[in-house]
Amino acid sequence: MTNKVSSFGLLTRVAVVFLLTTEAFITKAQSVTIPIETKQNAMVLQVTPEKYLNMVYFGNKLSDKNEYSAIAQAYRLNRNDNVYNSAYTTSGTRNLLEPAISVTHADGNKSLDLKYVSHTVTRPGDDISLVSIVLRDSLYDFEVTLNYQTYFNENVTEQWSVIKHHEKHDVVLNKYASANLYLQAGSYWLKHFHGDWAKEMRPEEEQLTHGIKTLDTKLGTRADLFQPPVFMVSLNKPASEDEGEVLYGNVEWSGNYRVDLEVDPSNNLRLIAGINNYAADYVLKPGVEFTTPKFVYTLSDKGKGEASRNLQTWARKYKLVDGEGPRLTLLNNWESTYFNFNEDKLAGILKDTKELGVDLFLLDDGWFGNKYPRDNDHAGLGDWEVNKAKLPNDIAFLTKTAKADGVKFGIWVEPEMVSPKSELYEKHPDWVVKQPQRPEFYMRNQLVLDLSNPKVQDFVFGIVDNLFTRNPDLAYIKWDCNSLIYNAHSAYENHQSNFYTDYVFGLYKVLDRLRAKYPKVPMMLCSGGGGRVDYGALKYFTEYWPSDNTDPIERIFIQWEYSYFYPALASSNHVTDWGKQPLKFRTDVAMMGKLGFDIVVSKLKPDELTFCQQAVKTYKQFSEAIWHGEQYRLQDPRENDVASIMYVDTLKSTAIMFNYLVNSRYKTGSNLPIRLKGLDPDKRYSISEVNLLPGAKSSITDATYTGKFLMTVGINPDVREGRASVLIGIVEKK
Repeated sequence: MTNKVSSFGLLTRVAVVFLLTTEAFITKAQSVTIPIETKQNAMVLQVTPEKYLNMVYFGNKLSDKNEYSAIAQAYRLNRNDNVYNSAYTTSGTRNLLEPAISVTHADGNKSLDLKYVSHTVTRPGDDISLVSIVLRDSLYDFEVTLNYQTYFNENVTEQWSVIKHHEKHDVVLNKYASANLYLQAGSYWLKHFHGDWAKEMRPEEEQLTHGIKTLDTKLGTRADLFQPPVFMVSLNKPASEDEGEVLYGNVEWSGNYRVDLEVDPSNNLRLIAGINNYAADYVLKPGVEFTTPKFVYTLSDKGKGEASRNLQTWARKYKLVDGEGPRLTLLNNWESTYFNFNEDKLAGILKDTKELGVDLFLLDDGWFGNKYPRDNDHAGLGDWEVNKAKLPNDIAFLTKTAKADGVKFGIWVEPEMVSPKSELYEKHPDWVVKQPQRPEFYMRNQLVLDLSNPKVQDFVFGIVDNLFTRNPDLAYIKWDCNSLIYNAHSAYENHQSNFYTDYVFGLYKVLDRLRAKYPKVPMMLCSGGGGRVDYGALKYFTEYWPSDNTDPIERIFIQWEYSYFYPALASSNHVTDWGKQPLKFRTDVAMMGKLGFDIVVSKLKPDELTFCQQAVKTYKQFSEAIWHGEQYRLQDPRENDVASIMYVDTLKSTAIMFNYLVNSRYKTGSNLPIRLKGLDPDKRYSISEVNLLPGAKSSITDATYTGKFLMTVGINPDVREGRASVLIGIVEKK
């Protein structure tokens, strides 16, 4: 049990090894200072003479690296009894504050005292650096490796820990966070989000006071339903769009997460983030590595806008599937047919898809189940054979018809779920998450399959794999997840406390297999709306569904809040019949991301169809700016009568400005010019209103201005009653 490694040898050995692009450092503990730098920022970790690893600084990086060693003294962080700024706070020894890690050893002892052993620096890519720091307990053969992966140009860091032991028997992880940050400021302002179905991303901002503020979820699946895993912390004062120091955080985990924000007795902020340990003490076998999910964050001293662009650029470049590629426009049949369709009706919608001018037709729920046909949401989930009454010629008929019509074909699945009224439930009740002695409790008349079970993982993988195998032309998957986990119990797990965590690991194993076989197929992450929007899941998907609420006024607010953390090309926005706004308003709002339609095209008036067709063309004209450009929020809908946001392509040659009236009171509108952002001040730009209704004339005169003028004086989009939605195209004049 006792670690026999010589501490003397570790303290006196200094080695520098270069292997290709790898640099390894094992250094003398008394003098170890570890700066973790991006283009603008630095996090500084320091080893004390007693070999404890502390975080002594996080802020703008210094020009002279040698000065990092003086930071601890400047902040008076050298007291031997001070464990507040521990880089990974333990429990059961000197610490009396909230721990990042808490364990029960094989002998029942609950103390842990991690000390620095060594660290390495590797470079996985030109822009990426990974610092890995090994910590070890002096009494028990228990080890934690802290990992800090930085993306230099994007000023983004991902942090996670790897935990392992070689004790004689199992160890229980009572808490096992991914990250433990320490921030120093005069005050701290937390902006976080809450919601429910159709009410996603409602913001709240508050000053953090002494004690602990915890953001968490215990829902198991659709974990983001009440509390999304994203937040921002402003230092000294609430940050504005372009001013102030602010930290953005996002737990990359699709299950129960927890974020603790504790203002300590020294008035500094301790931030601990990772998996929620609620009902989740994890039993870890000897020799097995436990890797926590990543916690991603970025720090900006130029306000919320810069922090957003940091994360958005990082996500497109490193996280989202094909984040630097194009996106498909689509027509979905859900709100036009619901469960009531057949081959002839779908063939007609496929022709509408072509006429509309979008790229793909998406067949939604209701295409499967025979013994228990999926004619409503009470039956059929789990029985993934094609319904012969609706589709006698199988899915192949639709893929061939789509191909003949010159469009692509996609399909909806909800593979993690099962209806009690299904053949799957009858055959495999042991695959279902439920308490064996308690009444079942349903959400949307369904239960959750136990993805901690490898047989269930194989089944879920097979659902999607069989669709692709039988239909090679299948071009898109909408992956839904509508039920929470009630009565959590696994017939497979030996240790029930492992279930919540192993469920998500099982989900990721399935998605890993699918992406290994189908690396580029577009997939929408849908979970009853925004119930599962996090970068842990989004690494497998091209886009997400923000909300089932597609009322365009509501969507302006919902999409606005998501935009702080996620890029526009990942936000699936559909034109539907929700709300009282005209078709143009609904379409303009949906164009602020990844455009789709969920309307009955055959019922559109000729002018409406012409408008939609032209809107698709306009969208594609500006899609590069929307998908891959920089986003600038100009006027917040919560603070103004008019919401305004713009996207500028990377060459600063093309931009589009979206403007919406969000207050219907008398004489509200854009009374003053709105200043643009992100343009080249020395370039000249032609401005004009785009996406007009057929025959409509704009009140805005086409004109040419310098970028300096547009960013200093601005333009008035003339938003008002009768002109509630205005899109302005900005194109470089050459």
